[in-house]
Order: sequence, then structure tokens, then C-alpha cells
Amino acid sequence: MEPFDYVIVGSGAAGSLLAGRLSEGGKHSVCVLEGGPPDTSPWIRIPAGFMKTIFDPAVTYQYQTEPIEGTAARPVTVVQGRTVGGGSAVNGMLYVRGQKQDFDAWAAAGNPGWSYADVLPYFKRTERRYGPGDDRVRGREGALPVSDYRFNDVLCDAFVKSAEACGVPSTPDYNGPVQFGTGRYQTLIHKRRRVTAADAFLHPAIRLGHVQLRTRALSNRIRFEGRRAVGVDYIDGDGKTQAVAATRGVILAAGSINSPKLLQLSGVGPADLLKQYGIPVVHARNSVGDNLRDHYTARHVYRIRDARSLNDVSSGLPLAWQVMRWLLGLPSILEIPPGNCFAFAKSRPELPDADLQLTFAPASMKAGTIGLLDDFPGMTCGVWKHRADSYGSVRITSADPRAMPFINPNYLSEKADRDGMLAGLRLVRRIFAAEPLSRFVVDNVLPGPGVESDDELLDFARQFGSGTYHLTGSCRMGPASDSSTVVGPDLKVHGVESLWVADASVMPTEPSGNTYAPTLMIAEKASDMILGKPALARVEL
Repeated sequence: MEPFDYVIVGSGAAGSLLAGRLSEGGKHSVCVLEGGPPDTSPWIRIPAGFMKTIFDPAVTYQYQTEPIEGTAARPVTVVQGRTVGGGSAVNGMLYVRGQKQDFDAWAAAGNPGWSYADVLPYFKRTERRYGPGDDRVRGREGALPVSDYRFNDVLCDAFVKSAEACGVPSTPDYNGPVQFGTGRYQTLIHKRRRVTAADAFLHPAIRLGHVQLRTRALSNRIRFEGRRAVGVDYIDGDGKTQAVAATRGVILAAGSINSPKLLQLSGVGPADLLKQYGIPVVHARNSVGDNLRDHYTARHVYRIRDARSLNDVSSGLPLAWQVMRWLLGLPSILEIPPGNCFAFAKSRPELPDADLQLTFAPASMKAGTIGLLDDFPGMTCGVWKHRADSYGSVRITSADPRAMPFINPNYLSEKADRDGMLAGLRLVRRIFAAEPLSRFVVDNVLPGPGVESDDELLDFARQFGSGTYHLTGSCRMGPASDSSTVVGPDLKVHGVESLWVADASVMPTEPSGNTYAPTLMIAEKASDMILGKPALARVEL
């Protein structure tokens, strides 16, 4: 069993960045275990390839939630990355940090060192920002390029202007000091191609010989000596059990489903659950897998006139022309992310900060399902509440790591989330009824013009809504004295040694936006803490 200093489980956003940071200078040996295949699919690098990869079980885990009232008794698909690069290889490529208040709330919940002033330098260290932005806030020398979405479209322009007409001001940089506003998304697309966390951090470290990557390696148990993590067992592509040793420690970066799942499989979790499946208890911690949250979204779909949507150019000769434009370096639908424009808005005007996120695409989606284009030209706009009050859990259902886990984020179980959904759906209608966007509208296809009352709109959201794959919180960060937490502010797992979790599962509450950028920040900060480096200097604005 070949020993490494560190073994990282997961090669997604956090795992790729951690591998690069921990191995810098060749001082430490690192092994990364990835349950999926190498990131060789050509669809990964083409931004519009999202439409293929998001439904492909070869590169994604197609998990299912429990059927609950909040989803009209439907199971909802929860997609997680299952290839090198993880979610960053299959996600929507949008770069959204969240608001200052998100991180200040983390610190106030018993996590010193996680306030906005503390984490801002780690956001900056990751990114190489192309475009406008305050250099006190934006990074210019990082490995991950962050650029402005550049495809020029009349419908996108109209959405932004109509949002402004409805009281959402234009903002030059929603990742700056103030998020509230409307505009075009910033993306992880550079020179017409998706740039994954593996491209930016993991592959360069592998080429330097500092990191060993093992793909099709499904981790099934953390190895303990007493309470000290000393390695990981995994099932290789041939179905054989292998082992890798860690002399300094094990880091879980497998995400909000697979990190708590592996802890439970390894004997760290609710004692009754572990005993039910014959798993020896290493450390009983009922909170492992609790506090699972996700942004729940419902989408309006509109039929249009007098303008072209992506539906018009996504097949036949028009698509061939778009492919040619992409190859020539000209603006093309192949470089378009699934979300084009945003409105970070308020459900009530008296709120100090945005609590809603609207995502607009100049295309109509079948039944509002992202990635499935309809057969008529249109527009789609989804909405979700920033910080879900509803939360649930993830639990193993077998000692077999290949078994589907129990997943229930409890979508829309709290009144505050239902109220936020209603406010967001009504705001979308106001924006589409305002000039100049209204001049392109033929009719509201989904939920339909007859759906007006609160009960009708909520019923629509339950029947057609979905998660956004922004799963967080299932290994919640906080002091050991708080029984609802799993890791401390240093990201060490409570009750054991030499074991860390560093991914979106440690977030105490959801960020105000997509989770990719905050996950990268967590990994940046984790790398310094694991190596015993001093924290980067706080940035006070």
C-alpha cells in the first residue's frame, strides 16, 4: 500500500484546488481518488455541451430525492459531477460568490475566521478576472479565468432593461460589494471553452509529478487506526478493493451527498443508522448528513415573436453555421452558458439585501426543464430564494457504497421558502410584462395565464420545480459543542483525527447564489489551514 502525505476523495472544484495547493513545490505527496472516469469527453470543454453532460450518467451521478409534498410527490433528479473536475466539468459555468452577509453569518454562528473580510482574500487568490471590477475585491492573477458572458442578444438586453424598469438596478459587478441588481452573468469560459477546476489546478499539478490521480476509484471506507484516519479503501474499475495510505491525513471533497455518505460508511455518523447496516461505530455523530439544503427553482416559459431565440438555431443548417462560427472564434451559441442574465432582487422592497435570484435564458425549455429545448421559440426565467429555510438529510441505505442514498432536502417545507417562491414568480411576470421585453411576448406557456392565485402558483412550483444542484450543509461547520455540526471552523471532523471535510457540505447556511465560487474559496482557505500556514490578511471594505 503506497503511502502519500494526503489522500483527497473527490476531484471536483474543492478536490482539484486542494490537490494543487497541497502539492505546491513538491513538498507533499498527494493522491486524488475520483469515482468517475477521466475528463476526456469533448462535451466537457464545449460550453453548450452542458446540454449533453448534465443528463449523462457516464459523467454524473443521477441521484433522486424522496417524493415529498413540496415536489407534488415526485422524486426530483439531483445531478452531481462524476468525472475529473466533478461539478466544474458539468455545471452551468456561472461564477457567483454570494453576499457579504452570507459569510458574516457563518462567522457569527461560531466560526471565527469565516467572515467576509476573512474569506475575501481567498476568493481573490483563485480568480483571474477579465473585465471590470474593483481590485480591492477582484483577483487578477489566479489560475481560474472569470470572464463576462459576451454573446450579444436582443432578448438579453431587453430582459435587463425590463428588470431595471421593475426596480432592479443595473449592476456593473454583482461579485463586488453590492449584489443587488441585474445584468449578464460572469462565467468560467475562456477562449470559447469551459475551464474546469481540474484544468486550472489539478492537471498542472499532475504534469509536475506532484499528484497521483486514480479514476474509477469509488471510495468505500476511510481507514482508521483508533480514531486517526490513515487511509482510504476504494473499489477500482475492475471491482477489486484497493487501499491507499495517508501519513498526514485524509480530506473529503466529494460534495454534499458523497462526503457524508462516506463518513457514514466509515463509521462516523448516527450510531443507530450505522448499526442497522452492520458498520462498526468509530465516532457517533448524529449530525452527519443533516442540514442538507438546496435552492429550489421554478421556471416561467414564454413564447416569443419578432426575435430569434436559441430554439431557432439549435438544429439543422442554423446549428451547423453556429458550429462553424465557434470554430472561427466568432460569437456562437456553443459558448453560451445555460443562464445568460440575472436579476438579484428583493422579495419585499424594505429588505436591505437581495433574497431572490432570477436566471434568464433566451430559449424556451420543455416543461421548464433546464437543458431540454422546446420546439418553439421562446424565453425561460427561473427563480429561487437565496437562503433556503427548508432543510433535510442524506443517509446511506446500505453498507454497499454503490447503493443509492436517501436524499431529502425538504423542498418548500418552510413557509418562508414558499413566500419567497411566490414573490419571485410574480416578479418574473412583472418583468416580462414591462417594456421592452413585453413587445416580444406572445403568451405565457408555463405556468399559463390562468394560474394566478397563491395556491395555483405554489401548485405549479411543486409540480414543475426542481433543485438547482446547489446542495450544501450536510457536514455543517461549527463548534464541537453544537451537536448540529460535523466539522469545526478548521474543517476537522469532530471526534476523530487527521480527517477534514472541505467542500460545499461544510457551509452552515446557503450562499446567495450558485455554490461553485464559494466552494473554491473553502478549498483555498482549507489548504492554508491544513498546511498550518497563517491566514491571508483580512480585507476590510
